[in-house]
Amino acid sequence: MEKKKLNIGLIGLGVIGSKIFEIITDLESHNYSKLINVKTIVVKDLSKKRNFIFNKTKISSNINDILDDEEIDLVVEVVGGESPAFDYISKCLKSGKDVVTANKEVMAKRGLELLAIAKNSSTQLRFEASVGGGIPIISSLKNDFSSNKIDGIRAIINGTTNYILTRMSNEGLSFREILNDAQKLGYAETDPTNDVEGFDSIYKLAILTNLAFGAKVEIKKIYREGITNIKNKEFKYANELGFSIKLISSVKKINNKLLLRVHPALIPIEIPMANVNSVLNMIEVHGNLTGPLWFQGAGAGPDTTSSALLNDIFRIMDGISKSEENKTKIFEEKFSLINMDYHNSKYYLRITIKDKAGVLARLSKILGDNGISIHTVLQKDTNIELKNAELVVMTHKAQEKIMLEAIKKIKKLEDLVTFDSLLRVEEY
Repeated sequence: MEKKKLNIGLIGLGVIGSKIFEIITDLESHNYSKLINVKTIVVKDLSKKRNFIFNKTKISSNINDILDDEEIDLVVEVVGGESPAFDYISKCLKSGKDVVTANKEVMAKRGLELLAIAKNSSTQLRFEASVGGGIPIISSLKNDFSSNKIDGIRAIINGTTNYILTRMSNEGLSFREILNDAQKLGYAETDPTNDVEGFDSIYKLAILTNLAFGAKVEIKKIYREGITNIKNKEFKYANELGFSIKLISSVKKINNKLLLRVHPALIPIEIPMANVNSVLNMIEVHGNLTGPLWFQGAGAGPDTTSSALLNDIFRIMDGISKSEENKTKIFEEKFSLINMDYHNSKYYLRITIKDKAGVLARLSKILGDNGISIHTVLQKDTNIELKNAELVVMTHKAQEKIMLEAIKKIKKLEDLVTFDSLLRVEEY
């Protein structure tokens, strides 16, 4: 049976919106225009010059031109951010239109509200493109883990930071140098804060946590630490110790509570995630029956994001049951969130000290008095002229709260020149 042509409304005509429009209207390469008609596009600035021939597509700055059009069955939202996206999506759902979005911020902060609106309106809200680009992680969590209790998720889910960290490791350049390159190449925004300070990652982690555990996540309760303070030397010494450095996003179940964290971490070089480079993403889902499963692929960019958006459109066109969007797991548990104090890991720290007898012993005593034992010590880059030495210390496993108390005391050491770095080590 021939499919009915779908009339859609498109909200936003930036990088992603332009790509979606281009793909749908490209007769030679895709031929999607036989199935989908972009009837109306809502943009913020009508006066902006655009390199498209719109033919019968209406361009408007008024969302009502989509809401009041009964011929528009589905809306694609790609404006990003919480506002006005939440208002647009909720109104579209209430007007009986299905919505497909790539908006991780609005789904992280208000996704549960929007899903409730969709359920009450008998409409669908699909958001595969909000996490992992072209990686089908959202549909996998919804459909393929129903028989599993998920114990945790660990991921590299920001392509910009992974690109920067990869080049810092491979080329020995500074964060600032590579960030400038990333901005020129379009991998980083003019204001890169969302990416390099970990906000993008916590939004995506919140979405994954909600799907995997059914837990409502307050963004402010996720521990967040960006990559801006990582120095070149860390990559050199981490590699010497058998590790790479990545920005890790993690949710882990601990005694029926959840610990969520985003921060740079050392990963053993033999682990697959340690070798995920450039703008690639990887998501590790650990089920009680499956064990760890790894999803890897391009996590950003107009092509991969458009792929996820189009897949959601086609699932709606194919008549995938609306009940799929609202179903719950067989296993229902209530989870509360715990803070970073309860995280346990090994730690990497680098300090510069006066190069004289007894300093290492005093450092060891501080750690020992706090129940933290040393695994490895490397003395690096001794400065004979200044009589300074650099120490790289790898500890055995310790609790975060206890480690931070020890660090306060280390920073008061009389012979400490600078406290240079503290990084956590991922456990496998």
